[in-house]
Amino acid sequence: MSQSFSSFIPPSRVLMGPGPSDVYPQVLEALARPTIGHLDPKFVDLMDEVKQLLQFVFQTNNTLTMPISAPGSAGMESVFVNLVEPGDKVIVCQNGVFGGRMQENVLRCGGQAIMVQDKWGEPTDLNKVRETLQANLDVKALAFVHAETSTGVLNDAKALCQLAKEFDCLTIVDAVTSLGGSELKVDEWQIDAIYSGTQKCLSCVPGLSPVSFSDRAIEVIKQRKHRVQSWFLDMDLIMGYWGRGGKEGKSSKRAYHHTAPVNSIYALHESLLILHKEGLQNTHARHDRNHLSLKSGLEKLGLEFVVQKNYRLPQLNMVRIPDGVNDAEVRDRLLNEFNLEIGAGLGELAGKVWRIGLMGCSSSRKNVDYCVSSLEAVLD
Repeated sequence: MSQSFSSFIPPSRVLMGPGPSDVYPQVLEALARPTIGHLDPKFVDLMDEVKQLLQFVFQTNNTLTMPISAPGSAGMESVFVNLVEPGDKVIVCQNGVFGGRMQENVLRCGGQAIMVQDKWGEPTDLNKVRETLQANLDVKALAFVHAETSTGVLNDAKALCQLAKEFDCLTIVDAVTSLGGSELKVDEWQIDAIYSGTQKCLSCVPGLSPVSFSDRAIEVIKQRKHRVQSWFLDMDLIMGYWGRGGKEGKSSKRAYHHTAPVNSIYALHESLLILHKEGLQNTHARHDRNHLSLKSGLEKLGLEFVVQKNYRLPQLNMVRIPDGVNDAEVRDRLLNEFNLEIGAGLGELAGKVWRIGLMGCSSSRKNVDYCVSSLEAVLD
């Protein structure tokens, strides 16, 4: 039996969930530029510039800064498989879904995950972390999520890194939702390994994961006793392709490792140019400003925020679903009648909350007003 197929034409949505966010038109246009070879000298020049722009966004001089050719989950795995060996102790802070994924990575590397658990919707307790560090002086790393996408909590990355430094252990940081949306200073806070994604506050297409490793982390990788368990994510091999480059100068000689997603790198470069032009302080202020506008509008509808003000994440807003309101029905109506996507709760918060994103290009007053008016119509 034959079947007829045709080109896929996606609907035009307003993306205000936990990701992906809306993509800038210039970024989509960049995707359509002619594909060239992944070892073409012109593409190598572009790779160097992408590294420099990522160093700007991460606020770092780290040589080992680049986009992994896979989504944020692969960026997470790249950090753990390179730094964690069998028997290593890693303290993992969990106050949402993604701390649990860090734990899973530690275990799959043969490490021992020592958990610091906090209630979902609340920040990581610094006193608990200190006590755990004091009880485990041989720990190799402290791992935590900067901006917990599942709950909308912004953890105190600077303070957590200071604790890790005090106890002389590495820091591993999930910045998937914070990069480009919240203050993040890799060098100043002395973060050793960090990963993010392109589909959140960078407003690029999904499928790439910016990462950065400190010189200290690189030395740990060089001193490994066991081979990195992932060939594709082995930093020693990847650096042969991405080169040193960045702020230390260009490097034209590259060793083939994999075929990079050339057009996606075009798109990332374009999104980073947009962010560079706006400026980090300005984009952070825009996210804060639009969060306050959204907060005002949602509270007029009687919706309550779950996370307290002093550790609330501006770009990911978690609100309680009112009693008697059907979660899935509201989200379905928003999607089908208004072409508006918001996110459901995860884990123990499923069916209890909505997660409303204001990330990157999606963080605009126009989207705020549209979201509030659409919710008002559906909840009426």
